[in-house]
Amino acid sequence: MLPMTIREIAAAVEGTWLNPRENTPPVTEVCTDSRKISEGCLFLPWVGERFDGHDFIEKALESGAAGCLCAKVPEILRADKFYIQVDDTRLALRRLASAYREQFKIPFVQITGSVGKTTTKEMVASVLSAKYNTLKTQGNFNNDIGTPLTLLNLNETHEAAVIETGMNHFGEIEYLGVMVRPDIAVISNIGDAHIEFLGSRQGILQAKCEIFEHLKEGGLAVLNGDDALLNTVEEKNFRIARCGHSGHSSVRIENLTDHGVEGISCTVVTQKDRYVLSIPAPGAHMAYAASIAVAVGEELGLSNEEIVRGVAAYEPAGSRMRVLRFEGERLVLDDCYNANPQSVAAALEVLAKTECERKVAVLGDMGELGDLTDQAHYNMGALAAMLGIDLVIAIGPKAARIADGARASGGEVLHFETKEEVAVQSYLESGTAMLVKASHAMHFEDLVAQLKEFYD
Repeated sequence: MLPMTIREIAAAVEGTWLNPRENTPPVTEVCTDSRKISEGCLFLPWVGERFDGHDFIEKALESGAAGCLCAKVPEILRADKFYIQVDDTRLALRRLASAYREQFKIPFVQITGSVGKTTTKEMVASVLSAKYNTLKTQGNFNNDIGTPLTLLNLNETHEAAVIETGMNHFGEIEYLGVMVRPDIAVISNIGDAHIEFLGSRQGILQAKCEIFEHLKEGGLAVLNGDDALLNTVEEKNFRIARCGHSGHSSVRIENLTDHGVEGISCTVVTQKDRYVLSIPAPGAHMAYAASIAVAVGEELGLSNEEIVRGVAAYEPAGSRMRVLRFEGERLVLDDCYNANPQSVAAALEVLAKTECERKVAVLGDMGELGDLTDQAHYNMGALAAMLGIDLVIAIGPKAARIADGARASGGEVLHFETKEEVAVQSYLESGTAMLVKASHAMHFEDLVAQLKEFYD
């Protein structure tokens, strides 16, 4: 964060500096966690459902914070610290990030989508990094606290920014877009994720399209051209690039070859050029992230060589189809960060195409599917069996329907209520490929850690 004076911060957040004094050092960092205070930072107390950061103001100041924003003013103000009173600390953080972002005249790319938005963000950032010093959202730090804190990490060395924005309710993408104000807006697809809160896929489309409300006039919307709902989006005060296999896509995927766990290769054809790409991550769906990155790269002036090099340099973030290899030709596809019907289907297809003696799918509960919950889990089990997966290990109460679906389609099945009941390493025999996938709330990273500890 570039230095901001206390007076500048107070103006940006529409707050009142309660104890102004001369020669107050500028602030170069904002902290929202009283346990992670840096010397001289601004402490912003976050208010959650079960906690109120205002209770930790004194602790933060004692730990070295120079001052704080506060909707609840402490009874006693320390003379050696500053206090800025605001109406709401959440809104204050958004105002601060929005004002700070305005200092940077660089291209901003905002990304959302039901499935693969983090993968798309990482691919786009990898491509842009071939030419520009690029700030990107770390991990999936993509909500109403992560997005402003990401923007506040901008500094004078950055030449581009790729910001991932997530949502599960109406209004959230618009709320984040106020801060990002993108030059390029990306929607990876429209799936069933969060349908419990949004009612239907049409509702999900409506929520995702909030990304256009703050897109720069004349800016570029980059959309999945094979998504039926996204194909209903029409140009308004922005241009559209559609990416996919469909003939109407202006950024078209051709000659896709699946190399199993080694990745894929394809050609992406635009109105300007042809890009022969090698994508070092498994799954045919990776071609969408790559084609979107091509569209963004072209828009921002990258050469063919830079785009090809950037795609080849892609690395997955966290537990997103990460390939782990253990002795005895044991292979683990660690895709346990999150799960919904579309991403599970894609992961099962990768497992099915993997060359090995035995294939095992460890699948857990998928969350936030509402009325689709029962049928979606059943369908995933049936799909696993139909793809020839040798063993389905279903874990969790909702996953009982995964077991039912696999069993009904003739598959070998085990079901456990909790992951603590499973000695997962006993199913990873020599010559086995094992997929591990569930919604994040299931914490299947514990199973992957269990495997690593056993075999490393």
